[in-house]
Amino acid sequence: MNKMKGFRLNLTRTLLAGMAIVLLLPMIQTFLYSFCSIGEMKAFLATRGSYDETAWMEAHLIPRTVSLGQYYQILITDNTVLRLFLNSAMYAAAILLGQAVIVPAMAFGLSRFRFPGRDAIFFGIVLLMLLPFQVTMVPNVLTLRALGLLDSAWAVVLPMWFAPFYIFLVRQFMVGLPGELIEAAEMDGAGTGSVYLKVILPVCRPILGAAAALSFAESWNLVEQPLTYLTTRQDLQPLSTVFNQLAGENTGFEFAGAALYILPALFVYLFFQEDILSGIQLTELK
Repeated sequence: MNKMKGFRLNLTRTLLAGMAIVLLLPMIQTFLYSFCSIGEMKAFLATRGSYDETAWMEAHLIPRTVSLGQYYQILITDNTVLRLFLNSAMYAAAILLGQAVIVPAMAFGLSRFRFPGRDAIFFGIVLLMLLPFQVTMVPNVLTLRALGLLDSAWAVVLPMWFAPFYIFLVRQFMVGLPGELIEAAEMDGAGTGSVYLKVILPVCRPILGAAAALSFAESWNLVEQPLTYLTTRQDLQPLSTVFNQLAGENTGFEFAGAALYILPALFVYLFFQEDILSGIQLTELK
């Protein structure tokens, strides 16, 4: 019995390791290609679509000559990619800062207070969460135009502050918190603000960390919102909206741009990894 259990465990680990390698291979290959010279990448990309279907494609796994030319090109010589990268960073940072203030506060109010219209507001949040962007796009455009925010950075940032999915996610977690926790703090003389800042937020750290990581991934990969709200402001577009266009020009530094684009999301995931796992586990327990 123990041998069979050990065999199944080893087989499961082997299969999971194989799946992880397959999933990570494109990312690893992107970083390896980013250290190829620009000339080498141009020559390699020029062969796209010209392969013989009866023959094996030539493998190009590692750089023939290690070079930082691609990074020098996008960071020093031509700042187009860097400028778009900074736009993406600006949107992600502004969205996360706004959500850090609004999302937990709204979730706390919807989970711990009873007031007229609370259930209607929560129903509206759930409804918005289920609707795709294409359905809410026209009302958003009309509202932003009426506010005079269309074709500005606020048009992308402001609607994301009230992201219904993260309000729902944090609210559901707060609903499951024991009432005795808040009652004990109130018996010690803590007011509503103190309970929220000193009790609720520290306890909710795992789910807040998971929400922050998911929100960053969403903010970093914005495509539809900038293309819809910034039709006349190409200078405000994030890297995610024009990356395919840049990659199709065969400039030779596409992979350095892709590596630069991947790094922030990778670092955010590694930073919030424990919170993501804890948040998922605690949500399943509830």
